[in-house]
Amino acid sequence: MSASAPSPTVPAVSTDVIIVGGGPAGLFAALALKAAGFDVIVLAGPRRPGLDQRTSALLDGSVSALKTLGVWDGIAAKAAPLRVMRLVDDTGRLIRAPLFEGRCEEIGLDAFGYNIANADLNDGLRAAVGRAGITVIDAAAETVALAPDIATVRLAGGGTLTADLVAGADGRASLVRAAAGIDTIETRYPQTAVTANFSHSRPHEDVSTEFHTPSGPFTLVPLPGQRSSLVCVVTPSDARRLLELDDAAFGREIERRSQAILGKVVADPGRGRFDLAIVTPKRFGTARAALVGEAAHVVPPIGAQGLNLGLRDGAALADCLADARAAGTDIGGDAAMAAYDRARRADIVSRSAAIHALNRSLLSGFMPVHGLRGLGLWLMDQVGPLRRAFMREGLQPARPQPRLMRGVLPSEAA
Repeated sequence: MSASAPSPTVPAVSTDVIIVGGGPAGLFAALALKAAGFDVIVLAGPRRPGLDQRTSALLDGSVSALKTLGVWDGIAAKAAPLRVMRLVDDTGRLIRAPLFEGRCEEIGLDAFGYNIANADLNDGLRAAVGRAGITVIDAAAETVALAPDIATVRLAGGGTLTADLVAGADGRASLVRAAAGIDTIETRYPQTAVTANFSHSRPHEDVSTEFHTPSGPFTLVPLPGQRSSLVCVVTPSDARRLLELDDAAFGREIERRSQAILGKVVADPGRGRFDLAIVTPKRFGTARAALVGEAAHVVPPIGAQGLNLGLRDGAALADCLADARAAGTDIGGDAAMAAYDRARRADIVSRSAAIHALNRSLLSGFMPVHGLRGLGLWLMDQVGPLRRAFMREGLQPARPQPRLMRGVLPSEAA
């Protein structure tokens, strides 16, 4: 089969791993698995027209992985560095946290990470997938069947794919997760995130600013030039009001909520919205199936954790499968998937718990909670080792990282 197969009708094909989902997490997983020596087919789904305004803040470990896989050079010019992390208590409550500003050079980095439009990231990943000779099929999965010794995916347009393992990178309503019979634990919040991009009259100076408000974070993240992206977490009714504003009125609203720190704002056409929740599967892998990206975790847009978790999923999966093959065991079997589940559990569960705690502290009307949050930020601002530990942990967990996040290619002789 060719490296790119746009036709939705394919004959029966067998491979090592089928990845269902053609977003950034799925494409990155394909590159990681290919670098580990596996044959991969990506079932990307049909191309969807329309403008994707979302952006992603890629933290230091994710950037290292993209450099190691040869992706970064093709997208670096389209990304903006994040060199200062500013937290502002804008709750208006009696007890408020002090201003916190962390600088990347304090922990020996040139940047905490880089913010990039999802469309540009996906284009760069897809180009790298093509260069790697990975087959991409622009068709949807109709059914996924998991037998003791094989995974089978039937395509909506006709054709069958079989593999030792199917990786579900197919989002919140994952077909792969359902086929594997994996239940989820879900926490919903009375909040909706409104996303947008905009230009502004003052330079952002590579500063990412997160205002903590009673309804949730209001976050401004740099883009190249005098442009930034916005994630505004509000009540569902407030979200509807913001989405109904014309672009000029919406720009004025950004200026007001941001205390005009970026000057005059001109909003780009197009806004997004999504309701906030934490969704965690009870398992991240089972025989013949592994979960990556939003199939494996849904978290609120706090601390830029979502996609970075998803890229660590793909890197960890490549490590676990490389280890299994080196040991002569089944890459889609119980032992390999138990290893993958262990590799991802602590990272995903701890990040989800931290995001939940911070979000609840903003929504809480209980004054001692506000005092504890303020004290914590004051200590981080005043105590150097604690401050640096907070910044490092925000980038990636202290526990051992997948090889790609450490700049090392996965290999069969792990």
